[in-house]
Amino acid sequence: MPDGFYIGPLKIYFYGIIIMLGVLAAVWISIKETERRKLDPEFVWDMVPWLLILGIIGARLWHVFTPSKSMGVGPEYYFSHPLEILNTRQGGLGIPGAVIGGAIALIIYTKRKKLNFLTWADIIAPGLALAQAIGRWGNFFNQELYGPPSSLPWAITIDPAHRLHGYEGFSTFHPMFLYESLWNLFNFFLLLYLSRTYGERLRPGDTFWVYLIVYPVGRFLLEFIRLDPSFVGGVNANQVTMAVVAIFGAVMLIVNRLRSNNQNLDKPAVSE
Repeated sequence: MPDGFYIGPLKIYFYGIIIMLGVLAAVWISIKETERRKLDPEFVWDMVPWLLILGIIGARLWHVFTPSKSMGVGPEYYFSHPLEILNTRQGGLGIPGAVIGGAIALIIYTKRKKLNFLTWADIIAPGLALAQAIGRWGNFFNQELYGPPSSLPWAITIDPAHRLHGYEGFSTFHPMFLYESLWNLFNFFLLLYLSRTYGERLRPGDTFWVYLIVYPVGRFLLEFIRLDPSFVGGVNANQVTMAVVAIFGAVMLIVNRLRSNNQNLDKPAVSE
């Protein structure tokens, strides 16, 4: 399967094109959400470079420190070949790192502009989920992020050169990237539904905390069927991180809702 095309001597990878499509979709959704809240959409365009730069840095560093078996290298390889850290043209980006990097960028941006971080995290969350749903299709063209061998009708064929050690005799596998893409798409619609149906009853941050619950839960479960997990010190780094993030998101959502209830109780009753 081709993973890109050439324009003269320059090779354009489908992986990069799909990532950019995901980014554009996220920006469009975020602008629509900003307009719905009657806020200035120029803030979205202004923060995009911040989110992209720190998001890519975070995604790459996550991969460098927690590379999967399919990449064929460990952190020590990047430490001895530091220039390879910059080579992202054929993948090697970790979504957890991208989210962390993007969150740091948003914290910095909102603090400088004196904006509410949680409000803007709520605005960005649905678009982020959509971008992840789209971006996972880059794994399809790179023939990575697949599960155990399968003969199901939706199983995908993996070329011999991309089959993991021990699975050379199999040709079709579970499309784990597709499962995660569909989960992210579900998350996208859920976040939009919550924000647009219960908007007036939600506190700033509620939508973001739901995102930090739903996405990690799906990723945690999918790690059970991943053939090339990222082990650090004998522990599946992605799975443990997702469990911690999901618990953190749930705790923060509960705290947020309790604050909302307490504020409602403190309001004086209106006499008629």
